[in-house]
Amino acid sequence: MSPEISPVAEKHEGRAPMDLLRFATAGSVDDGKSTLIGRLLLDSKSIFEDQLEAVESTSQSKGYDYTDLALLTDGLRSEREQGITIDVAYRYFATPTRKFIIADTPGHIQYTRNMVTGASTADLGLVLVDARHGLTEQSRRHAVLLSLLRVPHLVLAINKMDLVDWDEAVYEKIHNEFTAFATKLNIPDLEVIPISALQGDNVVTRSENTPWYHGPTLMHHLEHVHVASDRDLQDVRFPVQYVVRPKSDAYHDYRGYAGQVAGGVLKPGDEVIVLPSGMTSTIEGIDLFDQEISEAFPPMSVTVRLADDVDVSRGDMIARVNNAPKPSQDIDAMICWMTNEPLRPRQKLAIKHTTRTGRAMVKDIQYRLDVNSLHRDQDTRELGLNEIGRVQLRTTVPLLCDPYAKNRTTGSFILIDEATGVTVGAGMINSGA
Repeated sequence: MSPEISPVAEKHEGRAPMDLLRFATAGSVDDGKSTLIGRLLLDSKSIFEDQLEAVESTSQSKGYDYTDLALLTDGLRSEREQGITIDVAYRYFATPTRKFIIADTPGHIQYTRNMVTGASTADLGLVLVDARHGLTEQSRRHAVLLSLLRVPHLVLAINKMDLVDWDEAVYEKIHNEFTAFATKLNIPDLEVIPISALQGDNVVTRSENTPWYHGPTLMHHLEHVHVASDRDLQDVRFPVQYVVRPKSDAYHDYRGYAGQVAGGVLKPGDEVIVLPSGMTSTIEGIDLFDQEISEAFPPMSVTVRLADDVDVSRGDMIARVNNAPKPSQDIDAMICWMTNEPLRPRQKLAIKHTTRTGRAMVKDIQYRLDVNSLHRDQDTRELGLNEIGRVQLRTTVPLLCDPYAKNRTTGSFILIDEATGVTVGAGMINSGA
């Protein structure tokens, strides 16, 4: 059962819905991100015996005097050989309280694009720092990126506290320094937790080594952080992905519009508008699998039926009549560039926004953002690999968009090289005109 639609399905079956939390890890190299994820998987009993045996065997063959839990996530051979994370590794586990999807993102600056990819859909960002080294340039950069991506919850995990003898002064120094830095960023919710990923202290179970710490363990915080209110439940946004026409005897006249709810709450009887045509109708029914439901909300995948036979196709959007996005062909956005060939003015690319595709031309690059210092380089004329900047685009088709700060789904897009089909950029919309 898909995690996106399980809450309603479970509610209809009479069970309490199980919540889903997506979180991304970030931190400097060797801060212990992969080890921490391995510890979460191990202590939540989410790995098989043969997996653990394989990791123990590999650890012994490398001459380690401990089980290297990082091997559970560093799956590529090059990652294992270098002892670093390169690609984004996704892992899934569950506790009786909640389901989790983890994106283990790289720490190196040359893999900024990988981190942006992993954190773009995250509800929570988990930044690790080494207690011995304190905040580094990479730690600050990751916090800036998570803030830029509007990840609503952030946890600073001060790892390897066992290597500084669980010194409260070390914890307080890093806590105060990071809190002061976070005031410059858009971080609405911050939790700071002292841990030892290798030993398991304060990860799942509370540690006796930190009598001075009175906050939650990492797992307790992950299980109980409230994310439902982070989604936009006011502004109805339903990008149409597919027109459902079974043309069978059982569903001879059935016509529905399938997609994932990007915002608001849809209910039968609601008056809606179809964009960009501007035709209006009323929601006749909402279907989930083979049953009709009374409402749909983000991030559910459903099929919407309309009372009138209006022209609706893939790429259109269903919204409320008096609360619809304004179609725009002039886009102002922050873009993370993801390929070796730089982004330059007058460049033409394919653009994909929700279920809508078109072409875009780069009108202007306003500045390049230094994600370490937040300095804006307004003299730049191009964006290189892993660089982020503010860019003006002109599109061939109107995009039905919202500011990224308001809706992370309708406020984001990707840029594609038309010749190769490769994704070369990811954008966060500031505004459309």
